[in-house]
Amino acid sequence: MISTKGRYALRVMLDLAQHAEDGFIPLRDIAERQGISKKYLEIIVRDLVSGGLITGQSGKNGGYRLCRQPDAYPIGEILTLTEGSMSSVACLAQSAAPCPRAADCPTLPLWKEYDQLTHDFLYSKKLTDLLPDAGR
Repeated sequence: MISTKGRYALRVMLDLAQHAEDGFIPLRDIAERQGISKKYLEIIVRDLVSGGLITGQSGKNGGYRLCRQPDAYPIGEILTLTEGSMSSVACLAQSAAPCPRAADCPTLPLWKEYDQLTHDFLYSKKLTDLLPDAGR
């Protein structure tokens, strides 16, 4: 399940994409437009900055902006950064210890296929696919 942190990170990224021409966007503006607590957004943008997805500038004309063009951001990259493991079951997470039942697990191929489908779907969608003017 995608948490509010992942969903809000997508909303922040979309907001920055929609207002890219405005330069650095103050966090209070994003919080106001998105109806999300500025305090919670501070945590999210910190992760987005440290993950290299956005850049921040302090001072009078400070705020945040995207590091790349919106079409260069796969949704999967944003969610993986904010959510951590996107594995459907614990034994497939990168940090998981080897499962002693893996060789005999009849459900493991199902979970591997599901995870691959999810990965491929999320990485095939770009931030621009979610913008209101994306041609829906």
